[in-house]
Amino acid sequence: MEMTQLEFFLRVIAEGSFSKAADAVGRTQPAVSIAVRRLEEEVGAPLFDRSQKTPTLTEAGAVIQDYAERILALREQAHLSVAELRALRRGLVRVGANESTSLYLLPQVILAFRERHPEVKVEIYRHVSERLPREVLERNVDFAVLAFEPTDRDLESFCVLRDELVLILNPGHPLASRRELSVEELGGESFLAHNVRTASRNKVVEVFAEHHTPLNITLELATVETIKRFVQLNVGLAFVPRMCVREELERGTLTSVPVRGLSYTRRLWVTHRRHATHSHAAAAFLAVLRRQAKLAPSAVPTGS
Repeated sequence: MEMTQLEFFLRVIAEGSFSKAADAVGRTQPAVSIAVRRLEEEVGAPLFDRSQKTPTLTEAGAVIQDYAERILALREQAHLSVAELRALRRGLVRVGANESTSLYLLPQVILAFRERHPEVKVEIYRHVSERLPREVLERNVDFAVLAFEPTDRDLESFCVLRDELVLILNPGHPLASRRELSVEELGGESFLAHNVRTASRNKVVEVFAEHHTPLNITLELATVETIKRFVQLNVGLAFVPRMCVREELERGTLTSVPVRGLSYTRRLWVTHRRHATHSHAAAAFLAVLRRQAKLAPSAVPTGS
């Protein structure tokens, strides 16, 4: 069953004759008659009573008319829906991210995206960074933002942000007024840490071991937000990404002191399937992320 057969069939009904229908669609009368005849052969029943001067619908013709109108209407809706997707008046973007990225990087990216495309829906799926490459490869998300560059050959990545690991303290802590600290001076302090082993945590453990200084992690917590709150309550000290405490440092509810010999810059990476054909919405969101990578200031202060 071809769309043109349905179109010609409906045009004969609308015009009341095969000749007028042919004029309306710019075809010859035999071409229209053949198209309708083939439709009748496929249906297995005559659609018009041709015994009269004006063709009238048979019972089967009335049934096919209803379906033909719905089929052609669905075709028009499909064209309109695709046009809306191309114009980004609708669509869906699925992004995978870890906790800190979801809270501290993606909001500004989403705001920039929504300014351009307010009708596109964005869904954020939160996973630990180690799980995110698999989520991309399994097509559960369009792309992901994570704290390391994946090595899988089927993935392509680019760095979206450089971020510095910083020591945070309660402003009233005895060490908070110091301009700089040594690793050895931190040997007697209690530390809070994220309960997920990350590259930044491994770096801190490594540096403390190199200085033969104990790293006293007395409390492990599930989120950076909880860690910040406990540091504000003076329960202990913590090393966290600078982007996670930028607002608290500016407000003075937390303070940061450089640690001599302990410098770690982590990178946040956007990864997606290599040679993937993205939806129009996903491609537009990826473009915003690429602009973020080029234009956004690094989270690492100048000179770090």
